[in-house]
Amino acid sequence: MGQNTRTIALITAAGRGSRIISDYETPKQYLKLCGLSILRHSINAFKKNSDVDDIMIIIHPDDIELYNEAIAGLDILPPVFGGSTRQESVRLGLEALKANPPHKVLIHDAARPFINNKIITAVIRQLDISPAVIPAIPVDDTIKKCGDGKILWTVERSDLWRAQTPQGFIFNDILHYHVLYKDKNFTDDATIKEYAGIPVTIIPGSQNNFKVTTDEDFERASSVAAFNFGQTIREIRVGIGYDIHKFEDKPSETEKIMLGGIEISYPFKLIGHSDADALLHAITDSLLGAVGGQDIGTHFSDKDPKWKNSNSASFLKYANQMVLNAGGKIVNIDANIICERPKIGPYRVAIQERIASILQINPSRINIKGKTNEQLDAVGRGEAIICQVVASVRFDVWADED
Repeated sequence: MGQNTRTIALITAAGRGSRIISDYETPKQYLKLCGLSILRHSINAFKKNSDVDDIMIIIHPDDIELYNEAIAGLDILPPVFGGSTRQESVRLGLEALKANPPHKVLIHDAARPFINNKIITAVIRQLDISPAVIPAIPVDDTIKKCGDGKILWTVERSDLWRAQTPQGFIFNDILHYHVLYKDKNFTDDATIKEYAGIPVTIIPGSQNNFKVTTDEDFERASSVAAFNFGQTIREIRVGIGYDIHKFEDKPSETEKIMLGGIEISYPFKLIGHSDADALLHAITDSLLGAVGGQDIGTHFSDKDPKWKNSNSASFLKYANQMVLNAGGKIVNIDANIICERPKIGPYRVAIQERIASILQINPSRINIKGKTNEQLDAVGRGEAIICQVVASVRFDVWADED
């Protein structure tokens, strides 16, 4: 039987990052850069390397649909479900490879989409003479040790390095130590080897091999992807939203309405299946329009009792998630609220800030205008309220996309 020389890339994509603003229900590894998920970019990097024989992804059990979309058309190993921590997830992934074990394994974070072929090859080759290898870059910034919000001392940075992935190991060794130390909680796999007293070799990493952790990282990644792939263009897509709700004929007991996600004092209640927030409904429609998502009634039918008296903020969050899933970013929202009463001016800032909070964008990207119908038609007689919205959404798309 021939010598085992197989190398497998094990990519961790089971995490639930909490520091990125734009993720809502979508884990960051499935957010899109130039039309492809962050995970797909990471997979593609290893698929292009001739020294990598196969790829396995560790995913969260709730992400199977997102995963299937991300890997569509790829021939890779079936995924494995991860655990409650990164360390547990990696161990489960390694154990899933035991049936047909490789000689070498590269463990990579899916949220590092710009790993390059040079580093992957260097890690694999270094494993011929080292039991463990990681790419890393030296720390350039001055490091301060702090306590109680104050600097305690300055850390000498000359021997400090920032660890990256993929981290390479001899498969049987790293599996052994993951099982041995499964009750520990290490932040990366090289630390397990360090804990066991096994030397870990450092090779040069890359500043571009950064991890998408925060919203700023995602913005940077979007720019890097657009530059790297060259065939992408930035385009603006526009969606139009409209909604009208009638006021009840008799004063209500609550004497308030929902408009723009806030309560406004007004004696006549708006009629609607949910909370009748005409502005949030119109914005929802506009965002759905920008991503080709049909209309609000398709997703939240007024015939469905499930949505009765619902808070319309949930509708808007849903539409925003569709924008994010499509790889879009809201540029601006311009809204007309047309009614004789209540007067919109006193509530304009509060509405603007509430909508910005729901969408997690800067309030300056939202414009609210109060209009009247000069006492013409039902709106002019104070019988109804109309909201008109135009939303623009930015996308980075392939230049040859129809």
